[in-house]
Amino acid sequence: MTAHADREGRTDAPGRTDTPSPSEASGLAGSADRAEAAGRTGVWFIGARGSVATTATAGCAAIAAGLHPPTGMVTETPSFADAGLPALTDLVFGGHDTLDCPLSKRAEALADGGVLPHGLPSAVRAELDAADAEIRPGGPLPGDTRSDRELIAAFAADLTDFAHRHDLARVVVVNVASTEPAPGPDDTRLPASSLYAAAALRAGCAYANFTPSTGLRAPALTDTVASSGLPHAGRDGKTGQTLLRSVLAPMFLQRALAVRAWSGSNLLGGGDGAALADPAAAAAKNAGKERVLADTFGTAPEGEVHIDDVPAMGDWKTAWDHIAFDGFLGSRMILQTIWQGCDSALAAPLVLDLARLLARAHEAGISGPLPELGFYFKDPDGGTSAALAEQYTTLLSFAERLRAQA
Repeated sequence: MTAHADREGRTDAPGRTDTPSPSEASGLAGSADRAEAAGRTGVWFIGARGSVATTATAGCAAIAAGLHPPTGMVTETPSFADAGLPALTDLVFGGHDTLDCPLSKRAEALADGGVLPHGLPSAVRAELDAADAEIRPGGPLPGDTRSDRELIAAFAADLTDFAHRHDLARVVVVNVASTEPAPGPDDTRLPASSLYAAAALRAGCAYANFTPSTGLRAPALTDTVASSGLPHAGRDGKTGQTLLRSVLAPMFLQRALAVRAWSGSNLLGGGDGAALADPAAAAAKNAGKERVLADTFGTAPEGEVHIDDVPAMGDWKTAWDHIAFDGFLGSRMILQTIWQGCDSALAAPLVLDLARLLARAHEAGISGPLPELGFYFKDPDGGTSAALAEQYTTLLSFAERLRAQA
């Protein structure tokens, strides 16, 4: 995931966030009218040159060309056939980022690290270059004195320009940037993730926040989110350790086994590892991991999750869980799990799923929070169950709903 620069050197009136009102939102209605027949969908990544976005962009091109199967993409299973989702060949990629490394170079580095298959960056070079040409400078960068309102307007203009130039029916904004610390009570400015989220609303785009960052959850955006009429789908993608927790925790509960403690540790490198070396960013990340257990058991068991940055691991991660529980007649037992995987390869298919599902929901006139997509998140927008099996059943019901409206 791509780290965004800190926000030094900005000035604004104290206490003012300059959040756009619903009447200020320009939307993408004009481009949607022109492109309805074509049905092409824009996917706009925040952190577009990061590992997740690069893997998703390259992976989509590879699958569309028949070079690789859609492993990990739930929307490519039979349950989603005829649901009216946009085809992978109809997705057009762009985004914001504060870094300027070309996508093709980023993909080559990922291939060298074993994240992408050897030779894939060359095979999809044209698609990577096309997406790279649609990446715009993000921010705010150090020294940027623009107000929140000015930054939101600039980001929204990038989105509407993208849609107009490519005659897109709609654009879905997905935040896959590195985790930012939660804003403090005395902060007078919106965090970067919320600036991008506000721009998505202004431009009339469906939105998903695959990171633990604030995004749409900023209090200053509450009214705008509620009145936007746009679908949105949660915060903090569920890809590894928490995915496993959402399966195991209901097992203990359903078997009436008393969990005494649940501790965990994560070792990871790459941009996300560097970002999570910041204790404030790590705290934001861990909140989602703990929520899954608290939502399942009613209260979080004793224990903490520790995150350690190990640069030598690159985009790979090892997650370890230690679960202490009581069985019949108080017999004490332990379950330990080890999850070793690549965050980018785990996240990329889910990001593509979300873009397609949100685009289809938008097309069908479905608005507001989509708890049906809680299957993909630690912290869904709406919904209460944290159990993966129940979330999957809800997701399949959503596919039926979309199919009925196709």
